[in-house]
Amino acid sequence: MKYTILVLISIFTFNLYGQNTVVETEEGFSNMIDSYLSYSVPLISVGDLTEIKSDVILLDAREENEYIVSHIPGAVHVGYDKPKEKVMDDLDKSKTVVVYCSIGYRSEKIGERLQQKGFRNVLNLYGSIFEWVNQGNTVVSMSNEETKEIHTYDKKWGKWMTNKNYKKVY
Repeated sequence: MKYTILVLISIFTFNLYGQNTVVETEEGFSNMIDSYLSYSVPLISVGDLTEIKSDVILLDAREENEYIVSHIPGAVHVGYDKPKEKVMDDLDKSKTVVVYCSIGYRSEKIGERLQQKGFRNVLNLYGSIFEWVNQGNTVVSMSNEETKEIHTYDKKWGKWMTNKNYKKVY
């Protein structure tokens, strides 16, 4: 009887901590994002983007070495440190523009720039490419072929890309 109770307590504790770990990771990711964003650019969720993706201009605000490893299909690279102003200037200002990076900070800054250029409907992808992949969506390589590699900037940021089906590249 004591052994049975001990086993049941162990199973309950394992399940409890296993579930809490997932919740803490999701909450930790959200808390980390909240600490970086100023919410100056309206957000769009991954789920909402998947529904309207064919009707938007999708911009990748990561650096070229990150974009080359993989990006969301159809995304145009604009960068962050030295953004491609000509690419932004040539976009149709009447279209909805969704910007993403790794977690949302750089894309928010590029989104602000687009707003200053007169774009009226600019959205920042909440959780950016990490959340895109964490929810099981596809990314492609430069040859437009599906890939299972994600540039996670470095190990510190890479911990937020939790989909085990993908290889982290630094």
